[in-house]
Amino acid sequence: MDLVCVGDVMLDIRVDADTLRRGGDVHGRVLLQPGGTSANAAVWGTWAGATTRVHGRVGDDLQGRTVRTALTERGVDAALTVDREAATGTMLVVHEPGERSMVADRGANARLAPSDLPGAIEARAVLVSGYLLLQQPGHEAGVAALQRAEARFVAVEAASWPLVEAFGADAFFEATAAATVVLANDREAEVLTRRSGADAAAKLGERYRWAAVKMDARGAALCADGAVVTVRGEPIAEVDPTGAGDAFDGVLLASLVSGVPPQEALARACHAGAMVAATREVWPESVEALGA
Repeated sequence: MDLVCVGDVMLDIRVDADTLRRGGDVHGRVLLQPGGTSANAAVWGTWAGATTRVHGRVGDDLQGRTVRTALTERGVDAALTVDREAATGTMLVVHEPGERSMVADRGANARLAPSDLPGAIEARAVLVSGYLLLQQPGHEAGVAALQRAEARFVAVEAASWPLVEAFGADAFFEATAAATVVLANDREAEVLTRRSGADAAAKLGERYRWAAVKMDARGAALCADGAVVTVRGEPIAEVDPTGAGDAFDGVLLASLVSGVPPQEALARACHAGAMVAATREVWPESVEALGA
């Protein structure tokens, strides 16, 4: 197995509408999409040519079956524990003109336990979700995933700057001591290092063998074995950046495990992120697009 992703699997409900009328009805567009950081990264890893698996937890419900089927159709090995007591995690994203509001229900994701994971997670790369590692419940499963990973690339993504800030930088570094890769956006990296961009990547590179900092439209920086490389962002008409960071993570790791040089791997990852940000879709458009 090339890439194993551990953490959150969700059903996303996207709503696009004109300004909502409190207590009233408006017309709009409602789209159901499978998602979650770990599922998204795995699908994009497969698109980049890697074999992938997701370890997660879903409810015994329509949402869980839908997500499992969608992952399988995209070539991902869906190693999902079925929870008989909790519903599948759901994310509501409401887009109004110039504004985005989100409501997350972690559902079964929060109940992922070390017992749901194999005794050894063998792969060329293992990616652990920060949403799992940085929150209770679920933290113990995140720690177990890092400790059980038998891979050259043992990666953790920083998830969300408020979560990193609440968890604490020192605690983050202690909890991720087993990781060799850290993936963060600019705000998350700043919370961890008090630096930004390439400077933050270099600082994180003092603790991790590989450290990537995503800078949205400005591109990204990667510190690989002490050497920092950067890539400029692609000019796009941004539609929705939701899931772009997950695509970046999956493609970067899939590229690195296949032996792609760091700068080219970073460019491929930035391209995947731009593809997501330029559309309303979080996953590649079709199964046929995989590996394109």
